[in-house]
Amino acid sequence: MTPLLADIIGLVGSALFIAAFSYANAAKELNKVWFNLANLVGAVLLLISLSVTFNLAAFVLEAVWGAIAAVGLVMAIRKSPSRLREGLGEGVSAPNSTSPPPTPPASGRGE
Repeated sequence: MTPLLADIIGLVGSALFIAAFSYANAAKELNKVWFNLANLVGAVLLLISLSVTFNLAAFVLEAVWGAIAAVGLVMAIRKSPSRLREGLGEGVSAPNSTSPPPTPPASGRGE
């Protein structure tokens, strides 16, 4: 890999970090799937760029940043699998129309 290509890959990773940070500060409700995915991909891209021009401090930072993002992504997906579809831009499917409507709670008045 050429140093120029490594720089381009690293800059794309940096752009993802900046986009995720800006989004986290501007969003009314944070989509943790998107946020952690952007941080994880950004860290991986920067680690790839560091394979050409190694810097120990940057490597440690990106490795830890990526690990935190990976754990956060797994937690976000486990908490709400539908958030994965939302994070990828897909709409959440409507509930199954063949299921019966919910039963209203009993009033407790012997009706």
